[in-house]
Amino acid sequence: MARAAAIMFQGTGSDVGKSLIVAGLARAFRRGGLSVRPFKPQNMSNNAAVTADGGEIGRAQALQARACGVPPSVHMNPVLLKPQSEIGAQVVVQGKVWGNARAADWQSLKSTFLPQALDSFETVSREADLVLVEGAGSPAEANLRAGDIANMGFAEAADLPIVLIGDIDRGGVIASILGTVLLLEEGERRRLKGYVINKLRGDARLFDGGLAIITSRCNLPSLGVIPFFPPAAKLPAEDSVSLRSARPERGERPIRIAVPLLGRIANFDDLDPLGAEPDVALDMVKPGRALPGDADLIILPGSKATLADLAELRSEGWDIDIAAHMRRGGRLFGICGGYQMLGRRIDDPLGIEGPPGGLPGLGLLDLSTEMSGDKSLTEVRGRHLASGAQLRGYEMHIGRTQGPDRGRPFIRLDDGRDEGAASADGRVAGCYLHGLFAEDDFRHAFLSALRDRPASAVVYETEVEAVLDGLAEHLARHLDLDRILGIARGR
Repeated sequence: MARAAAIMFQGTGSDVGKSLIVAGLARAFRRGGLSVRPFKPQNMSNNAAVTADGGEIGRAQALQARACGVPPSVHMNPVLLKPQSEIGAQVVVQGKVWGNARAADWQSLKSTFLPQALDSFETVSREADLVLVEGAGSPAEANLRAGDIANMGFAEAADLPIVLIGDIDRGGVIASILGTVLLLEEGERRRLKGYVINKLRGDARLFDGGLAIITSRCNLPSLGVIPFFPPAAKLPAEDSVSLRSARPERGERPIRIAVPLLGRIANFDDLDPLGAEPDVALDMVKPGRALPGDADLIILPGSKATLADLAELRSEGWDIDIAAHMRRGGRLFGICGGYQMLGRRIDDPLGIEGPPGGLPGLGLLDLSTEMSGDKSLTEVRGRHLASGAQLRGYEMHIGRTQGPDRGRPFIRLDDGRDEGAASADGRVAGCYLHGLFAEDDFRHAFLSALRDRPASAVVYETEVEAVLDGLAEHLARHLDLDRILGIARGR
Protein backbone atom coordinates (compact mmCIF):
# COMPACT_ATOMS: atom_id res chain seq x y z
CA MET A 1 0.00 0.00 0.00
CA ALA A 2 1.35 3.44 -0.95
CA ARG A 3 1.91 5.73 2.02
CA ALA A 4 -0.38 8.72 2.42
CA ALA A 5 0.88 12.11 1.30
CA ALA A 6 2.41 13.91 4.28
CA ILE A 7 3.90 17.29 5.12
CA MET A 8 5.38 18.67 8.33
CA PHE A 9 4.88 22.18 9.70
CA GLN A 10 7.67 23.47 11.92
CA GLY A 11 7.86 26.87 13.58
CA THR A 12 10.50 29.42 14.39
CA GLY A 13 9.36 29.14 18.02
CA SER A 14 6.51 28.20 20.32
CA ASP A 15 3.10 29.86 19.93
CA VAL A 16 3.66 30.91 16.30
CA GLY A 17 0.36 29.29 15.30
CA LYS A 18 1.38 25.80 14.13
CA SER A 19 -1.50 24.04 15.85
CA LEU A 20 -4.24 26.29 14.48
CA ILE A 21 -2.76 26.34 10.98
CA VAL A 22 -2.76 22.54 10.95
CA ALA A 23 -6.37 22.52 12.24
CA GLY A 24 -7.47 25.02 9.59
CA LEU A 25 -5.68 23.17 6.79
CA ALA A 26 -7.16 19.88 7.99
CA ARG A 27 -10.66 21.33 7.68
CA ALA A 28 -9.86 22.95 4.30
CA PHE A 29 -8.47 19.76 2.74
CA ARG A 30 -11.29 17.69 4.25
CA ARG A 31 -13.80 20.05 2.63
CA GLY A 32 -11.90 19.43 -0.61
CA GLY A 33 -12.77 15.74 -0.38
CA LEU A 34 -9.58 14.31 1.17
CA SER A 35 -9.35 11.98 4.15
CA VAL A 36 -7.02 13.96 6.45
CA ARG A 37 -5.34 13.07 9.74
CA PRO A 38 -3.26 15.17 12.16
CA PHE A 39 -0.05 13.96 13.76
CA LYS A 40 2.35 15.40 16.32
CA PRO A 41 5.17 13.03 17.33
CA GLN A 42 6.00 14.82 20.60
CA ASN A 43 3.93 17.41 22.42
CA MET A 44 4.43 19.22 25.72
CA SER A 45 1.17 20.41 27.23
CA ASN A 46 -1.02 20.05 30.29
CA ASN A 47 -4.05 20.65 28.08
CA ALA A 48 -5.00 17.09 27.21
CA ALA A 49 -7.99 15.20 25.82
CA VAL A 50 -9.33 11.71 26.41
CA THR A 51 -9.53 9.48 23.33
CA ALA A 52 -12.15 6.90 22.47
CA ASP A 53 -9.50 4.18 22.80
CA GLY A 54 -8.96 5.02 26.47
CA GLY A 55 -5.82 7.14 26.32
CA GLU A 56 -4.85 10.80 26.30
CA ILE A 57 -3.29 13.17 23.78
CA GLY A 58 -2.66 16.88 23.52
CA ARG A 59 -5.82 18.97 23.30
CA ALA A 60 -4.54 20.58 20.07
CA GLN A 61 -4.45 17.20 18.31
CA ALA A 62 -8.01 16.48 19.51
CA LEU A 63 -9.10 19.79 17.95
CA GLN A 64 -7.26 18.89 14.74
CA ALA A 65 -9.00 15.50 14.69
CA ARG A 66 -12.30 17.33 15.02
CA ALA A 67 -11.33 19.50 12.07
CA CYS A 68 -10.73 16.27 10.12
CA GLY A 69 -14.14 14.93 11.16
CA VAL A 70 -12.72 11.88 12.95
CA PRO A 71 -12.44 10.79 16.61
CA PRO A 72 -9.11 11.54 18.31
CA SER A 73 -6.71 8.62 18.63
CA VAL A 74 -3.67 8.04 20.81
CA HIS A 75 -1.68 7.58 17.59
CA MET A 76 -2.18 11.23 16.62
CA ASN A 77 0.17 12.28 19.46
CA PRO A 78 2.21 9.26 20.55
CA VAL A 79 4.50 11.11 23.00
CA LEU A 80 2.99 13.67 25.38
CA LEU A 81 5.00 15.43 28.08
CA LYS A 82 2.92 16.91 30.91
CA PRO A 83 5.06 19.31 32.99
CA GLN A 84 4.84 18.81 36.75
CA SER A 85 7.69 21.09 37.82
CA GLU A 86 10.29 23.40 36.34
CA ILE A 87 12.59 20.43 35.71
CA GLY A 88 10.36 17.40 35.23
CA ALA A 89 7.30 16.02 33.46
CA GLN A 90 5.02 13.03 33.28
CA VAL A 91 5.64 11.06 30.08
CA VAL A 92 2.62 9.61 28.24
CA VAL A 93 3.39 7.16 25.41
CA GLN A 94 0.65 6.10 22.97
CA GLY A 95 -1.95 7.32 25.43
CA LYS A 96 -0.69 5.65 28.61
CA VAL A 97 1.49 6.96 31.44
CA TRP A 98 5.04 5.67 30.98
CA GLY A 99 6.51 7.40 34.03
CA ASN A 100 8.18 10.64 35.06
CA ALA A 101 11.38 12.15 33.67
CA ARG A 102 13.57 15.06 34.63
CA ALA A 103 14.42 17.44 31.80
CA ALA A 104 18.09 16.44 31.88
CA ASP A 105 17.18 12.75 31.68
CA TRP A 106 14.70 13.32 28.86
CA GLN A 107 17.50 14.39 26.52
CA SER A 108 18.95 10.89 26.62
CA LEU A 109 15.57 9.13 26.84
CA LYS A 110 13.65 10.73 23.99
CA SER A 111 15.27 8.83 21.13
CA THR A 112 14.09 5.54 22.69
CA PHE A 113 10.51 6.55 21.82
CA LEU A 114 11.18 7.08 18.11
CA PRO A 115 9.95 3.55 17.23
CA GLN A 116 6.60 4.23 18.93
CA ALA A 117 6.34 7.58 17.16
CA LEU A 118 7.01 5.97 13.77
CA ASP A 119 4.60 3.12 14.52
CA SER A 120 1.84 5.63 15.35
CA PHE A 121 2.64 7.65 12.23
CA GLU A 122 2.25 4.56 10.07
CA THR A 123 -1.04 3.72 11.82
CA VAL A 124 -2.40 7.20 11.15
CA SER A 125 -1.11 7.17 7.57
CA ARG A 126 -2.97 3.95 6.72
CA GLU A 127 -6.27 5.76 7.40
CA ALA A 128 -5.59 8.88 5.32
CA ASP A 129 -4.99 10.46 1.95
CA LEU A 130 -3.05 13.27 3.66
CA VAL A 131 -1.27 13.56 7.02
CA LEU A 132 -0.50 17.01 8.42
CA VAL A 133 2.39 16.71 10.86
CA GLU A 134 3.09 19.38 13.47
CA GLY A 135 6.47 20.03 15.01
CA ALA A 136 7.08 21.28 18.54
CA GLY A 137 8.81 24.48 19.57
CA SER A 138 11.55 25.20 17.05
CA PRO A 139 14.05 23.08 15.10
CA ALA A 140 16.60 25.86 15.65
CA GLU A 141 17.27 24.69 19.22
CA ALA A 142 20.48 23.06 18.09
CA ASN A 143 21.47 22.21 21.67
CA LEU A 144 18.50 19.80 21.81
CA ARG A 145 19.00 18.28 18.35
CA ALA A 146 20.65 15.02 19.44
CA GLY A 147 18.02 12.28 19.63
CA ASP A 148 15.26 14.66 18.56
CA ILE A 149 11.86 13.12 17.81
CA ALA A 150 9.80 16.36 17.70
CA ASN A 151 11.16 18.22 14.69
CA MET A 152 14.02 17.43 12.30
CA GLY A 153 14.80 14.09 13.92
CA PHE A 154 11.32 12.84 13.16
CA ALA A 155 11.23 14.48 9.73
CA GLU A 156 14.38 12.62 8.75
CA ALA A 157 13.16 9.30 10.18
CA ALA A 158 9.81 9.59 8.37
CA ASP A 159 11.28 11.29 5.27
CA LEU A 160 9.00 14.35 5.37
CA PRO A 161 9.07 17.67 3.52
CA ILE A 162 8.81 20.73 5.78
CA VAL A 163 7.11 24.12 5.69
CA LEU A 164 8.46 26.71 8.14
CA ILE A 165 6.07 29.05 9.99
CA GLY A 166 7.07 32.47 11.36
CA ASP A 167 5.02 34.82 13.54
CA ILE A 168 5.19 38.44 12.38
CA ASP A 169 3.02 39.68 15.28
CA ARG A 170 5.78 39.15 17.85
CA GLY A 171 8.33 41.07 15.75
CA GLY A 172 11.62 40.03 14.19
CA VAL A 173 10.08 37.51 11.80
CA ILE A 174 12.76 37.98 9.13
CA ALA A 175 15.53 37.31 11.62
CA SER A 176 13.65 34.37 13.15
CA ILE A 177 13.25 32.63 9.79
CA LEU A 178 16.76 33.38 8.56
CA GLY A 179 18.22 32.38 11.92
CA THR A 180 16.29 29.12 11.96
CA VAL A 181 17.48 28.19 8.48
CA LEU A 182 21.06 29.15 9.34
CA LEU A 183 21.10 26.86 12.40
CA LEU A 184 19.96 23.79 10.46
CA GLU A 185 22.34 21.24 9.01
CA GLU A 186 22.62 21.14 5.21
CA GLY A 187 20.60 17.93 4.93
CA GLU A 188 17.88 19.44 7.11
CA ARG A 189 17.73 22.59 4.99
CA ARG A 190 17.08 20.46 1.92
CA ARG A 191 13.83 19.31 3.52
CA LEU A 192 12.51 22.88 3.67
CA LYS A 193 10.09 23.47 0.79
CA GLY A 194 8.65 26.87 1.69
CA TYR A 195 7.65 29.22 4.46
CA VAL A 196 4.51 30.90 5.79
CA ILE A 197 4.17 34.23 7.57
CA ASN A 198 1.46 34.14 10.23
CA LYS A 199 -0.54 36.75 12.21
CA LEU A 200 -0.03 39.78 9.99
CA ARG A 201 -1.87 42.93 11.07
CA GLY A 202 -2.42 45.74 8.57
CA ASP A 203 -1.55 46.04 4.89
CA ALA A 204 0.18 42.88 3.62
CA ARG A 205 1.76 44.85 0.77
CA LEU A 206 4.01 46.59 3.29
CA PHE A 207 5.77 43.25 3.88
CA ASP A 208 6.52 42.57 0.22
CA GLY A 209 10.11 43.69 0.77
CA GLY A 210 10.41 41.31 3.72
CA LEU A 211 9.23 38.41 1.59
CA ALA A 212 11.80 39.27 -1.04
CA ILE A 213 14.59 39.27 1.56
CA ILE A 214 13.55 35.90 3.05
CA THR A 215 13.01 34.27 -0.34
CA SER A 216 16.38 35.41 -1.73
CA ARG A 217 18.43 34.71 1.39
CA CYS A 218 16.91 31.28 2.06
CA ASN A 219 16.12 30.25 -1.52
CA LEU A 220 12.65 29.25 -0.36
CA PRO A 221 9.26 30.21 -1.82
CA SER A 222 6.64 32.02 0.20
CA LEU A 223 3.48 29.91 0.45
CA GLY A 224 1.45 32.83 1.78
CA VAL A 225 0.97 35.53 4.39
CA ILE A 226 -1.86 34.87 6.85
CA PRO A 227 -3.62 37.92 8.30
CA PHE A 228 -4.47 37.84 12.00
CA PHE A 229 -7.66 35.82 12.57
CA PRO A 230 -9.36 37.02 15.80
CA PRO A 231 -12.04 34.27 15.94
CA ALA A 232 -9.24 31.74 16.58
CA ALA A 233 -9.30 32.95 20.20
CA LYS A 234 -12.51 30.91 20.59
CA LEU A 235 -10.62 27.66 19.93
CA PRO A 236 -8.75 25.76 22.67
CA ALA A 237 -5.20 27.04 23.17
CA GLU A 238 -2.19 24.70 23.01
CA ASP A 239 -0.64 25.83 26.30
CA SER A 240 -0.85 28.44 29.06
CA VAL A 241 1.33 31.00 27.22
CA SER A 242 -1.89 32.53 25.90
CA LEU A 243 -3.35 32.79 29.39
CA ARG A 244 -0.35 34.59 30.80
CA SER A 245 -0.61 37.30 28.16
CA ALA A 246 -4.37 37.76 28.57
CA ARG A 247 -5.84 40.86 30.17
CA PRO A 248 -8.85 40.88 32.50
CA GLU A 249 -12.11 41.34 30.62
CA ARG A 250 -13.85 44.67 31.08
CA GLY A 251 -17.23 46.11 30.14
CA GLU A 252 -20.78 45.58 31.27
CA ARG A 253 -20.75 41.88 31.98
CA PRO A 254 -22.80 41.22 35.11
CA ILE A 255 -21.41 37.77 36.00
CA ARG A 256 -17.80 37.98 37.16
CA ILE A 257 -15.75 34.78 37.46
CA ALA A 258 -12.18 34.78 38.78
CA VAL A 259 -9.68 31.97 38.16
CA PRO A 260 -6.25 31.93 39.86
CA LEU A 261 -3.63 31.19 37.20
CA LEU A 262 -1.73 28.40 38.94
CA GLY A 263 1.73 27.38 37.77
CA ARG A 264 0.69 23.89 36.63
CA ILE A 265 -2.82 24.70 35.43
CA ALA A 266 -4.21 21.83 33.33
CA ASN A 267 -7.11 21.47 30.90
CA PHE A 268 -7.87 25.18 31.15
CA ASP A 269 -9.97 24.92 28.00
CA ASP A 270 -12.67 23.83 30.48
CA LEU A 271 -13.23 27.57 30.90
CA ASP A 272 -13.60 28.49 27.20
CA PRO A 273 -17.39 28.01 27.07
CA LEU A 274 -17.82 30.34 30.05
CA GLY A 275 -15.70 32.99 28.37
CA ALA A 276 -17.89 32.69 25.26
CA GLU A 277 -20.95 33.89 27.17
CA PRO A 278 -21.68 37.59 26.54
CA ASP A 279 -22.69 38.25 30.17
CA VAL A 280 -19.63 36.58 31.73
CA ALA A 281 -16.40 38.43 32.56
CA LEU A 282 -13.72 35.76 32.97
CA ASP A 283 -10.68 37.03 34.87
CA MET A 284 -7.55 34.84 34.77
CA VAL A 285 -5.70 36.21 37.79
CA LYS A 286 -1.93 36.13 37.42
CA PRO A 287 0.48 35.76 40.35
CA GLY A 288 1.04 39.07 42.12
CA ARG A 289 -2.64 40.08 41.89
CA ALA A 290 -5.30 39.53 44.51
CA LEU A 291 -8.44 37.65 43.56
CA PRO A 292 -11.00 40.38 42.82
CA GLY A 293 -13.38 41.20 45.63
CA ASP A 294 -16.38 41.65 43.33
CA ALA A 295 -16.29 38.14 41.84
CA ASP A 296 -19.52 36.16 41.91
CA LEU A 297 -17.60 32.91 41.58
CA ILE A 298 -14.04 31.68 41.99
CA ILE A 299 -13.08 28.58 40.01
CA LEU A 300 -10.08 26.50 41.05
CA PRO A 301 -9.01 24.81 37.78
CA GLY A 302 -7.34 21.50 37.09
CA SER A 303 -3.69 21.02 37.98
CA LYS A 304 -0.91 18.66 36.90
CA ALA A 305 0.83 19.04 40.29
CA THR A 306 -1.91 19.62 42.84
CA LEU A 307 0.25 19.85 45.96
CA ALA A 308 2.67 22.27 44.31
CA ASP A 309 -0.19 24.44 43.05
CA LEU A 310 -1.88 24.36 46.45
CA ALA A 311 1.36 25.60 48.03
CA GLU A 312 1.58 28.34 45.38
CA LEU A 313 -2.04 29.34 46.02
CA ARG A 314 -1.16 29.92 49.68
CA SER A 315 2.12 31.70 48.94
CA GLU A 316 0.20 34.17 46.73
CA GLY A 317 -2.27 34.82 49.54
CA TRP A 318 -5.12 33.56 47.38
CA ASP A 319 -6.34 31.34 50.24
CA ILE A 320 -6.96 34.53 52.23
CA ASP A 321 -8.79 36.05 49.26
CA ILE A 322 -10.93 32.91 49.00
CA ALA A 323 -11.81 33.06 52.70
CA ALA A 324 -12.87 36.71 52.31
CA HIS A 325 -14.86 35.81 49.20
CA MET A 326 -16.76 33.15 51.13
CA ARG A 327 -17.47 35.56 54.01
CA ARG A 328 -19.04 37.94 51.49
CA GLY A 329 -21.41 35.19 50.36
CA GLY A 330 -19.50 34.21 47.22
CA ARG A 331 -19.40 30.83 45.52
CA LEU A 332 -16.49 28.49 44.82
CA PHE A 333 -16.15 25.66 42.34
CA GLY A 334 -13.26 23.23 41.88
CA ILE A 335 -12.44 21.08 38.86
CA CYS A 336 -10.27 17.97 39.27
CA GLY A 337 -7.13 19.20 41.10
CA GLY A 338 -9.08 22.29 42.18
CA TYR A 339 -11.77 19.98 43.58
CA GLN A 340 -9.11 18.12 45.58
CA MET A 341 -7.87 21.43 47.03
CA LEU A 342 -11.32 22.17 48.47
CA GLY A 343 -11.03 19.27 50.93
CA ARG A 344 -9.35 18.98 54.29
CA ARG A 345 -6.19 17.21 53.12
CA ILE A 346 -4.30 15.93 50.08
CA ASP A 347 -1.65 13.21 50.39
CA ASP A 348 0.74 11.88 47.75
CA PRO A 349 2.62 9.15 49.65
CA LEU A 350 4.12 7.59 46.51
CA GLY A 351 5.27 10.85 44.94
CA ILE A 352 3.06 10.41 41.87
CA GLU A 353 2.91 14.15 41.11
CA GLY A 354 6.15 15.25 42.76
CA PRO A 355 8.08 14.62 45.97
CA PRO A 356 6.13 12.37 48.40
CA GLY A 357 4.20 14.34 51.00
CA GLY A 358 0.92 15.94 51.89
CA LEU A 359 -0.69 19.26 52.73
CA PRO A 360 -3.85 20.51 54.43
CA GLY A 361 -6.45 21.54 51.89
CA LEU A 362 -8.62 24.63 52.08
CA GLY A 363 -11.05 22.79 54.36
CA LEU A 364 -14.17 24.05 52.59
CA LEU A 365 -15.48 20.55 51.90
CA ASP A 366 -15.32 17.62 54.31
CA LEU A 367 -13.21 15.45 52.02
CA SER A 368 -9.70 14.03 51.80
CA THR A 369 -7.72 12.85 48.77
CA GLU A 370 -4.92 10.34 48.36
CA MET A 371 -2.99 10.20 45.11
CA SER A 372 -3.14 6.49 44.34
CA GLY A 373 -4.50 3.96 41.90
CA ASP A 374 -4.50 3.97 38.14
CA LYS A 375 -5.18 7.09 36.12
CA SER A 376 -8.86 7.46 35.27
CA LEU A 377 -9.32 8.27 31.56
CA THR A 378 -12.89 8.01 30.39
CA GLU A 379 -15.71 9.95 28.77
CA VAL A 380 -18.94 10.08 30.78
CA ARG A 381 -22.47 11.44 30.67
CA GLY A 382 -24.70 12.35 33.56
CA ARG A 383 -27.13 14.77 35.18
CA HIS A 384 -26.51 17.86 37.29
CA LEU A 385 -28.48 17.04 40.43
CA ALA A 386 -29.31 20.62 41.43
CA SER A 387 -30.90 21.56 38.09
CA GLY A 388 -31.59 18.27 36.34
CA ALA A 389 -29.58 19.46 33.30
CA GLN A 390 -27.89 16.76 31.25
CA LEU A 391 -24.15 17.03 30.76
CA ARG A 392 -21.11 15.20 29.47
CA GLY A 393 -17.43 15.41 30.20
CA TYR A 394 -14.35 13.32 30.76
CA GLU A 395 -12.32 12.09 33.70
CA MET A 396 -8.55 12.52 33.63
CA HIS A 397 -7.09 12.19 37.11
CA ILE A 398 -5.18 10.17 39.63
CA GLY A 399 -6.51 10.17 43.17
CA ARG A 400 -9.27 8.86 45.38
CA THR A 401 -11.43 11.44 47.15
CA GLN A 402 -13.56 10.36 50.11
CA GLY A 403 -15.52 12.03 52.90
CA PRO A 404 -18.96 12.94 54.24
CA ASP A 405 -19.61 15.67 51.68
CA ARG A 406 -19.57 13.01 48.94
CA GLY A 407 -23.05 12.34 50.34
CA ARG A 408 -24.13 15.52 48.54
CA PRO A 409 -22.94 14.68 45.00
CA PHE A 410 -22.75 17.32 42.28
CA ILE A 411 -23.52 14.92 39.41
CA ARG A 412 -25.15 11.53 38.96
CA LEU A 413 -23.54 9.69 36.07
CA ASP A 414 -25.54 7.58 33.64
CA ASP A 415 -23.83 4.44 34.98
CA GLY A 416 -25.32 5.15 38.42
CA ARG A 417 -22.19 6.50 40.10
CA ASP A 418 -22.28 9.75 42.04
CA GLU A 419 -19.57 12.29 41.21
CA GLY A 420 -18.31 15.33 43.06
CA ALA A 421 -19.50 16.97 46.25
CA ALA A 422 -21.14 20.12 47.57
CA SER A 423 -21.34 21.97 50.87
CA ALA A 424 -24.58 21.99 52.86
CA ASP A 425 -25.46 25.49 51.63
CA GLY A 426 -24.43 24.69 48.05
CA ARG A 427 -21.98 27.59 47.78
CA VAL A 428 -18.93 25.31 47.51
CA ALA A 429 -18.87 22.44 45.04
CA GLY A 430 -16.51 20.49 42.86
CA CYS A 431 -16.06 17.42 40.72
CA TYR A 432 -13.50 15.52 38.68
CA LEU A 433 -15.14 16.07 35.30
CA HIS A 434 -13.47 18.19 32.65
CA GLY A 435 -15.34 19.67 29.70
CA LEU A 436 -18.73 19.90 31.40
CA PHE A 437 -19.27 23.60 30.59
CA ALA A 438 -19.43 22.82 26.86
CA GLU A 439 -22.97 21.50 27.40
CA ASP A 440 -25.25 24.50 26.83
CA ASP A 441 -28.14 23.60 29.15
CA PHE A 442 -25.86 22.77 32.04
CA ARG A 443 -23.78 25.92 31.53
CA HIS A 444 -26.93 28.05 31.61
CA ALA A 445 -28.19 26.32 34.78
CA PHE A 446 -24.80 26.74 36.44
CA LEU A 447 -24.61 30.47 35.61
CA SER A 448 -28.24 31.06 36.56
CA ALA A 449 -27.39 29.94 40.09
CA LEU A 450 -25.03 32.93 40.26
CA ARG A 451 -27.42 35.53 38.81
CA ASP A 452 -30.84 35.30 37.23
CA ARG A 453 -30.31 35.41 33.48
CA PRO A 454 -32.09 34.51 30.26
CA ALA A 455 -30.59 31.66 28.26
CA SER A 456 -28.04 33.09 25.85
CA ALA A 457 -27.85 32.38 22.14
CA VAL A 458 -24.45 30.69 22.54
CA VAL A 459 -24.43 27.15 21.17
CA TYR A 460 -20.85 26.37 22.03
CA GLU A 461 -20.10 23.30 19.93
CA THR A 462 -21.75 24.90 16.89
CA GLU A 463 -19.60 28.00 17.38
CA VAL A 464 -16.42 25.90 17.46
CA GLU A 465 -17.43 24.27 14.18
CA ALA A 466 -18.14 27.68 12.65
CA VAL A 467 -14.72 28.98 13.68
CA LEU A 468 -13.00 25.92 12.17
CA ASP A 469 -14.91 26.49 8.93
CA GLY A 470 -14.01 30.18 8.99
CA LEU A 471 -10.35 29.37 9.66
CA ALA A 472 -10.31 26.95 6.72
CA GLU A 473 -11.74 29.61 4.43
CA HIS A 474 -9.28 32.19 5.77
CA LEU A 475 -6.29 29.93 5.04
CA ALA A 476 -7.65 29.02 1.61
CA ARG A 477 -7.72 32.73 0.71
CA HIS A 478 -4.18 33.45 1.87
CA LEU A 479 -2.17 30.24 1.38
CA ASP A 480 -1.33 28.33 -1.78
CA LEU A 481 -3.17 25.13 -0.88
CA ASP A 482 -2.46 23.48 -4.25
CA ARG A 483 1.25 23.99 -3.77
CA ILE A 484 1.13 22.71 -0.17
CA LEU A 485 -0.69 19.57 -1.32
CA GLY A 486 1.81 19.17 -4.14
CA ILE A 487 4.70 19.35 -1.65
CA ALA A 488 2.99 16.69 0.51
CA ARG A 489 2.69 14.47 -2.56
CA GLY A 490 6.36 14.86 -3.39
CA ARG A 491 5.99 17.24 -6.30
